[in-house]
Amino acid sequence: MKRYFLFISLIAALSACSKEPVTPSGPAANVSSQSASGATAPAQTAAASGAPSVQTLPDFAAVVDANKGAVVNITATKNVPAQAAAGEEDEDNPLNEFFRRFQGPMPRMPMQGMGSGFIVHPDGVVLTNAHVVEGADEVRVRLTDRREFKGKVVGVDRLTDVAVVKIDAKGLPTVKLGDPSKIRVGEWVLAIGSPFGFENTVTAGIVSGTSRSLPEGTYVPFIQTDAAVNPGNSGGPLFNLRGEVIGINSAIYSRTGGYMGVAFAIPIDVAANVEEQLLKTGKVERGRIGVGIQDVNAQLAQSFGLERPMGALVSTVESGGPAEKAGVKPGDVIVSFNGKPIDRSSELPPLVAAAKPGSKANVEVWRDGKKQTLALGVGELKEQSVARGTPKGPGERGGKLGLAVRPLTPEEKQELGATQGVIVEQVGGPAARAGLRPGDVITAVNGAPVKSPDDLRKQVEKAKGSVALLVRRGDASIFVPIEVG
Repeated sequence: MKRYFLFISLIAALSACSKEPVTPSGPAANVSSQSASGATAPAQTAAASGAPSVQTLPDFAAVVDANKGAVVNITATKNVPAQAAAGEEDEDNPLNEFFRRFQGPMPRMPMQGMGSGFIVHPDGVVLTNAHVVEGADEVRVRLTDRREFKGKVVGVDRLTDVAVVKIDAKGLPTVKLGDPSKIRVGEWVLAIGSPFGFENTVTAGIVSGTSRSLPEGTYVPFIQTDAAVNPGNSGGPLFNLRGEVIGINSAIYSRTGGYMGVAFAIPIDVAANVEEQLLKTGKVERGRIGVGIQDVNAQLAQSFGLERPMGALVSTVESGGPAEKAGVKPGDVIVSFNGKPIDRSSELPPLVAAAKPGSKANVEVWRDGKKQTLALGVGELKEQSVARGTPKGPGERGGKLGLAVRPLTPEEKQELGATQGVIVEQVGGPAARAGLRPGDVITAVNGAPVKSPDDLRKQVEKAKGSVALLVRRGDASIFVPIEVG
């Protein structure tokens, strides 16, 4: 299972309930507000009297009838050492040496995992989660008509948790793909899957949020729903009321490992892009620009002269990378990428990853109180992140900040590979409240370089309200907003 925070388990469906009795909606229920006898309908009477009207839930039956045949159950079998199958794997167990010397390899036992998937091409192309089928020795795909096929894993992409499985069949029912960019928070959605092996289980709920960022999910702007997600639902489709798949159910947040009303789905456009590349080349190419980024909070927005918190703040720029060659600098706030606005920093990595390596991209940055557009060539992601988030003698005192700093020695500059900055010796007041520590190296204030304590003092004196210090700690750099005392 996937676990985030306390537990993040495999994915599932959406559920909704109502404390009030409801009547079916849809074409059959959308009738005249008057009965055959001419009496006024209760909802109209309530509206006329000023009483709140009763809203009915949507009828999901038509969506289910049209799509249930394209949803499949997936069983993945993996042969593992007998001890691991029993949950008792121990490298120091003396029986390991016994089997190696006298009995050959440790006996292996099959372990089965279950998930869901859905057919996207009538010739047997199935989408599911990578964690459902990755590493499996055998994959079996069962249709709703109880036919069963051996599945071939065409490819898996761990970074998006998407996998493509192929079965030898023709003329299969398929789903229709929707447009995740048109999703609205609060709209109804439903999911079909196989929680605990109960095939074609249907649950419903609403979209709780979009463009969510999760640990290990840097390249996926997850759709959040209040889905009733349980083991066995991973890889199943998430539908809108038009019967279009808008996402692949992938993970939940849970304190117990079961449903707690916070579920996440991979947008179908992200999955479709992965599917296309896996079918065509067997691998997934991603763009990269070589920057470290962080969110812009209210204090940072004030420090950089932004009207409100927005964009992705560049904290580091890779030497010789695409961003540096294009002129991107630490302290720039990226507000759009290829014409698509960036409101939160988590929105940038998926856009960069989707850009084709070798293509040209326009990056709009906020610098020195105004916007400017930079053209860069998109690189190819290898092992690095495309636009990664970064983790968080007597010196002279910076009175407004509560800092005691001194210049870097030549040895420290050589050790750090730095050409500028001052090192923090003592911390108090606003700087301590902001989290600065002795040993931190301040390299810039509000984007202006700091080469000496005088530079730091001058920049702080000019600031109003708050300042943004670019702080290097270990191998990471991050902007820290501090209210000026």
